[in-house]
Amino acid sequence: MDGYQAYGAGKAGGAFDPATFIRQPQTVVRILCWLFSIVVLGCVANEGYVNRPEEVEPYCIFNRNQNACNYAISMGTLGFLCSATFLAVDIYFPQISGVKDRKKAVMADIGVSALWAFIWFVGFCFLTNQWQVSKKEDNPLNEGADAARAAIVFSFFSIFTWVLLSLLAIHRYKMGADSVIFNQDYMDPKPQEPAEAPPTDE
Repeated sequence: MDGYQAYGAGKAGGAFDPATFIRQPQTVVRILCWLFSIVVLGCVANEGYVNRPEEVEPYCIFNRNQNACNYAISMGTLGFLCSATFLAVDIYFPQISGVKDRKKAVMADIGVSALWAFIWFVGFCFLTNQWQVSKKEDNPLNEGADAARAAIVFSFFSIFTWVLLSLLAIHRYKMGADSVIFNQDYMDPKPQEPAEAPPTDE
């Protein structure tokens, strides 16, 4: 980078540096969000249902509440996709030359991260409540208990990772653009055409 910044990145056009990118705080936290979503999704999708001989269909281990399992699976799937999408945006972000476009990307990051922190908070409360009121006779062998606890724990961790992403995005928003080189309509300059040679007298 040449020292000039716009919302946490330098002027567009530089080469992508994977080592620098992977060390950025928002990259590390976003990868954690991505991983936590996979854990919650995997735990509930694989071990969140109990099969009983007398039951026609498997039922959710969270108090036999299908909505609890559906919510957890939806959270995990959409959280995974959202994390992957914004990870791709982070990779592309330094190539965005317009400051207005960068500002929109950062504002979207703030809003989406705050929304997901709330979604995970609701999910954590919902799963915890349904697990606490689950009846032992519904699952006498305690099948999937570890998976249920893991889903609850990683839902809890996800609240903080998404809050942290929101705070990091707010920090980038407050950084704004360096007024020396950037303005709200800044675009990378186009290469100048070579000047025509002056006519010569014969």
